[in-house]
Amino acid sequence: MTDLDHALSFANRAADEAGRIAVRYFRQGLAVEHKGDESPVTIADRSIEACLRARIAEAFPDHGIFGEEEGAENLDRRHIWVVDPIDGTKSFITGHPLFGGLLALLDSGEPCLGQIDMPVTGERWCGIAGRPSTLNGRPCRTSGRTELADATAYTTDPLLFTGAGAAAFQALREAVGLIRFGGDCYNYALLASGHCDLVLETGLQPYDYLPVVQVIRGAGGVITDWQGRALTLQSSGEVLAAATPELHRAMLARLAQAQGHQVA
Repeated sequence: MTDLDHALSFANRAADEAGRIAVRYFRQGLAVEHKGDESPVTIADRSIEACLRARIAEAFPDHGIFGEEEGAENLDRRHIWVVDPIDGTKSFITGHPLFGGLLALLDSGEPCLGQIDMPVTGERWCGIAGRPSTLNGRPCRTSGRTELADATAYTTDPLLFTGAGAAAFQALREAVGLIRFGGDCYNYALLASGHCDLVLETGLQPYDYLPVVQVIRGAGGVITDWQGRALTLQSSGEVLAAATPELHRAMLARLAQAQGHQVA
């Protein structure tokens, strides 16, 4: 297995460099293009991913890469880096500082390292399999809350919950004590540091959710899809993260009831 201390050291150096690029372009009135799925992209997204892919190829030439902007490369390899150069591009292009850079390392499909880097706020959460997650090098923990009625929840955009997802959002809204919107990857970071208790998202891609898996787990939380299954490159993009196993089980049950199926 790739030495995780070495991999984390690399990830931190890469995030430093990516963050400098992001800050340089932030609030500079960039031209915005729209991809086939109508999601926005800028020169900042593309420049950061090109930089990260070059660094990965140099440091780990036998590893695969799965990135948002340039796609997949060597996914048959045991180790794969997952890259989201700017998670929250809509925030980035509107001058909102809560966009982040995401990196994950997969070992045989399982996330063994994850990183959430917030270039503007100067915060960085890191998670490694079998160790406590950290915020700027110091251990962080989830809230430990177990009751849905007392829980604070985040989702990025309630308008994304359409069709069957609308019932899931309504279940969350009715179950928790407080719900807030926006945040993208920052929601998981807040959960890992105990500031919120649940995150429910829909329509995500692997580069959106795989980098946060180890951060949540190492902080004491639980993260799966809406059926309680582990998140992989093939997951549906429906994500539930919770501060505790008890809270996770309770919300899974609410989701199952709302959607008319049983928890896996």
